[in-house]
Amino acid sequence: MEHESLFSLSNPEFWVLVALVIFFGLLVYLKVLPGALFGALDGYAAKIKAELDEAQTLREEAQALLAGVKAQRDEAERQAAAMMEAAKADAKRMAEEAKEKLEEQIKRRAEMAERKIAQAEAQAAADVKAAAVDLAAQAAETVLAARLAGSTNDGLVDAAIRQMGAKLQ
Repeated sequence: MEHESLFSLSNPEFWVLVALVIFFGLLVYLKVLPGALFGALDGYAAKIKAELDEAQTLREEAQALLAGVKAQRDEAERQAAAMMEAAKADAKRMAEEAKEKLEEQIKRRAEMAERKIAQAEAQAAADVKAAAVDLAAQAAETVLAARLAGSTNDGLVDAAIRQMGAKLQ
């Protein structure tokens, strides 16, 4: 086999190479190849830029949402702290009111007990006086009866003695 040179005019591969160079030359001259290539690259770049813009927008939205959630959490914590303070104040106020009511109730019961004791003392004193009066009246009756036993009984004296017992009570 003879080896022909690649650049020989009788070599068919040479003509295929020439046709290919002319074809690419025409594509470049007519701006088909660079336009299509650069257009495809520009389209791909635009697609990537759109995705980056969308990613940036999503990131900003996520940050805004995160800031909102943090603000809500801070507000909830502030409200919880305020509720705790209010509950503590209410508990303290209720404890003071309960203490005052208890002291007031103890004071009322002590006064009631003192009144009952005073009433019982007064009743006991009245009972003792009544018993003393009855005893004195009986003693007086006995003494007078003994004195008058030697003398005649007078109806007026007997009536006066009975009246005296009733009046002393």
